[in-house]
Amino acid sequence: MAPAGTLTRADLAESLHHQVGLSRADSAKMVEDILSHMCESLSNGENVKISGFGTFVLRDKGERVGRNPKTGIEVPIAPRRVLTFRASQMMRDRIVSGG
Repeated sequence: MAPAGTLTRADLAESLHHQVGLSRADSAKMVEDILSHMCESLSNGENVKISGFGTFVLRDKGERVGRNPKTGIEVPIAPRRVLTFRASQMMRDRIVSGG
């Protein structure tokens, strides 16, 4: 795994390979299957909760008026669906303690 920066799919697959003992191909397929299932659930409007990690929540935001910061002109912002992540308390505690 990369010491700092971004955790990638390849990093997750490599971790599965070393810790669980699956082949590299099986590890990569498992990571892809999990992420694919999460994406499909979210696109169907379902929230995704991973115990001890956090929850991916879909929110519908209504239309609102925004302002162009450069010109100050008001412009309408269309309604849209956004994805938010809320970390579990266990994850927050680990982040605060640095490990």
